[in-house]
Amino acid sequence: MTVPRLDFSSLMPRTFIEHYHRKGIPIIITGLLSPQSNWDLDYLCSQLKTQEFLLRRYGKNRYQEDKRQWRNIGSGVDTTSTPFVEYAEMLRNHEAHQHDIYLAKCSIKSTPLNETEVVSIMREKLPQLGLEKPISDFNLWVGPGGHVECLHYDQMDGTLLQLYGTKKIVLFPPSQTSNLYPFPLYVHFYNGLKLRSWFSQLYPEHPDFQSFPKFRKALQYKQEVLLNPGEILYIPAGWWHEVTALGDDMVCSINRFWRVYPTSRAIFSWTRLRAYLGSLCAIPYVALSLVIALASPQRKQRLKEILQMI
Repeated sequence: MTVPRLDFSSLMPRTFIEHYHRKGIPIIITGLLSPQSNWDLDYLCSQLKTQEFLLRRYGKNRYQEDKRQWRNIGSGVDTTSTPFVEYAEMLRNHEAHQHDIYLAKCSIKSTPLNETEVVSIMREKLPQLGLEKPISDFNLWVGPGGHVECLHYDQMDGTLLQLYGTKKIVLFPPSQTSNLYPFPLYVHFYNGLKLRSWFSQLYPEHPDFQSFPKFRKALQYKQEVLLNPGEILYIPAGWWHEVTALGDDMVCSINRFWRVYPTSRAIFSWTRLRAYLGSLCAIPYVALSLVIALASPQRKQRLKEILQMI
């Protein structure tokens, strides 16, 4: 099974809406941006300078561990606030590679990047296809080659725009949720949003079939794509995806989330309902975390970390 690639100039809004958006089917859109529109490290430094971002510190041994032993995941991992130029130096000297330090899901709304030609084109052209109601800002993702964002799904439709380097994305449809062994809902009672029920407990590239035998069925529906600079991947809500930054260089993307259309695709989605139930289970833990953060000497930093998780 392959994800279709269509050039923006030949992709009619009606085609996108009826064949992909309405049905919730992934597609790669090409030709919207020039491959030369890449955001390399020097360019990012010139734009972001000393502006601070939360960096996720995954640690070099994380992916040798059994995920069932994890106590945090995604935006729930430990973070530190760091000026971008300092993070750039970590990428250059490979400290970021050695310790898997990643800048993820950081809004560019209050940065010069928000006024760039690339973002202006995205803001103008994507609504022409029918993606009319964004529910997030554009988020920046910058990290070392080799980094993996583990298999998970999102509750909203998403667009991922590749700007520097190449990413490999492994996809599974929502129908395979039970065969992908998501974390159980009750993890939220003990971990809040640090651990999430919309992440898989298995490694799709190195599966343990003895522990996760039903994954063999899911492999029949596996799709894999390479996303190159200037290309956009539309990821419908509920689609499982694992994203790997390829090569040894820095890799950069931006993404945005959108309202799910039609409403029936949102209402009758077990994956979305499951995620919302997990979030409800997390409320007591998150509320307590907020109280502790407000009483902390590092209140601003702690609140920033909690808000990014939410």
